[in-house]
Amino acid sequence: MDLSDFEANNSVSCRLSSAIPDVCKTEDCCLGIDEAGRGPVLGPMVYGICYCPVSKKDDLKDLKVADSKTLTEAERENLFHKLDEAKSFVGWALQILSPNTISNSMLQRAKYNLNALSHDAAIGLVQYALDCGVQLKEVFVDTVGPAEKYQEKLSQRFPGVEVTVRPKADSLFPIVSAASICAKVARDHAVKSWRFVEDLGDVDTDYGSGYPNDPKTKSWLLKYLDPVFGYPQFVRFSWSTAQSLLDSKAVPVYWDDDEEDGEKAAARMNCASMLSYFSRGKAQSSAREPHRFFTERRLQSLDTL
Repeated sequence: MDLSDFEANNSVSCRLSSAIPDVCKTEDCCLGIDEAGRGPVLGPMVYGICYCPVSKKDDLKDLKVADSKTLTEAERENLFHKLDEAKSFVGWALQILSPNTISNSMLQRAKYNLNALSHDAAIGLVQYALDCGVQLKEVFVDTVGPAEKYQEKLSQRFPGVEVTVRPKADSLFPIVSAASICAKVARDHAVKSWRFVEDLGDVDTDYGSGYPNDPKTKSWLLKYLDPVFGYPQFVRFSWSTAQSLLDSKAVPVYWDDDEEDGEKAAARMNCASMLSYFSRGKAQSSAREPHRFFTERRLQSLDTL
């Protein structure tokens, strides 16, 4: 799977897709939606769709697709190649949501939670297929949140399309299994080939599973926590695991728009606030060398605003 478009800038989200089979533009089609990487604290979350003509459902079954979580990495790779080779009647598309996108969305002032982010990614992929001329008749989705509400939301958004939302849909409907495989293969490739834009030297790539309760993942998070700048963009810093480590291991930061006024919070913790730095007289010169982050960017300290 070629992820070069995403790898060129993995700080933003990216859409990848196959060619649209001609038959999908003339025959009624079914489409499955699933995701990979919802829970991990490391790496992107990938939403995938796979679609084919309703008349070709049996041909899809013959490819022996199954829920990606029940397959080995080699089996998933093999099945993805089979799907990709069946391009005369099978198409797919992916929305890769970068860790940076996920964290910024969840921590922005107007909260945008993971369920809303997931719903919008799924809706965007279905709309993409329709815009490309795919004749959608049926859509099958692995649920995020209450299945009934999600099904109603999608049915209202796409009138004329029969929508089915079920828990564990990736084990019930082959077209969802196919989408699950596409998404999981893409995430595996993205994590394995992650390009760190931060200057971390030779990075230890033994991340473990990426899930917060994995000891290897926890160890990696501790190893690459910078007390001032936090984590590289590979980490979803909106996850509670990352937040807890930042709170306990990193330099405390207080903001003036926090629930407790930033100046008061800083004073209570016997710390100087950032604003107080500019209200003091001119700082005396210090023999301490500035951090390389500032020298590399030719940044100098200011003592007045």
